[in-house]
Amino acid sequence: MKVLMLNGSPRANGNTSVALKEMEKVFQQEGIETEIIHIGNKEIRGCIACGGCGKKGKCVFEDAVNEIAPKFEACDGLVVGSPVYYASANATLVALLTRLFYSTPFDKAMKVGASVVAARRGGLSSTFDELNKFFTISGMPLASGQYWNSIHGAAPGEAAQDEEGLQIMRTLAKNMAFLMKSIALGKEKYGIPEREPSVKTNFIR
Repeated sequence: MKVLMLNGSPRANGNTSVALKEMEKVFQQEGIETEIIHIGNKEIRGCIACGGCGKKGKCVFEDAVNEIAPKFEACDGLVVGSPVYYASANATLVALLTRLFYSTPFDKAMKVGASVVAARRGGLSSTFDELNKFFTISGMPLASGQYWNSIHGAAPGEAAQDEEGLQIMRTLAKNMAFLMKSIALGKEKYGIPEREPSVKTNFIR
């Protein structure tokens, strides 16, 4: 099994990294392969709603989005980490996720998703909610821990002193590993849930 982890912080070794690496230790203990990709310092433009991905099967812009897409398809779980900016996720990360989720044609249902957020003090819950919406619109079960998946720290690396935050990350990783393994067993015995043809409506009558 494999978990793909995206570090949405501009700092490769900041507090978001502390959280992700704490989870990575647990995944390794559980025999789950991990890959952490640092994307918070890359140039990633937002979606322009051109519809080109529907024809090409990938985003029209050749950047980290198309590089990550096959890794996303191959993984069993996706962890997305971000610092908090104005009670929101890093805009670079949001741009990548928007294009990644929209441009990839493969079914994401039953891949397990988890988001983790890091901040000095506030804005964690709203950022956590923002990132989770990418998973829930895609049929991806959410892994949960013992609290909202957050860690505190101001200076880079300071989150290593947040004992509760670190425990939250370990609990989250253990629960995510259990959920991925349970889903794999369920697929073997029961298959995946049958999907109805998509019905799309709007509010114009």
